[in-house]
Amino acid sequence: MSVTKEKKAELIAAYKTTDKDNGGSAASQVAVLTERIRNLTEHMKNNHKDQHSKRGLLLMVNRRKKLLAYIKKNNVSEYEDLIKKLGLRK
Repeated sequence: MSVTKEKKAELIAAYKTTDKDNGGSAASQVAVLTERIRNLTEHMKNNHKDQHSKRGLLLMVNRRKKLLAYIKKNNVSEYEDLIKKLGLRK
């Protein structure tokens, strides 16, 4: 259900913006959140009455939405590349 350390490190390495980035950049945070959201969505398909997980899922989706808005405000081309790589929106 959760993202393993190896998978998280892999995502951060793929989406980091600088060499010193250890997962703090908005792009890498969005990538990790997207993976967590996908895992939790699968969980919710089988456990539709799990209200606690549903709340956590909504919080993650909103956090990702805010981070994407921040990226879009500062760098539109980076935003478009990121949503294309992650397969979000269209």
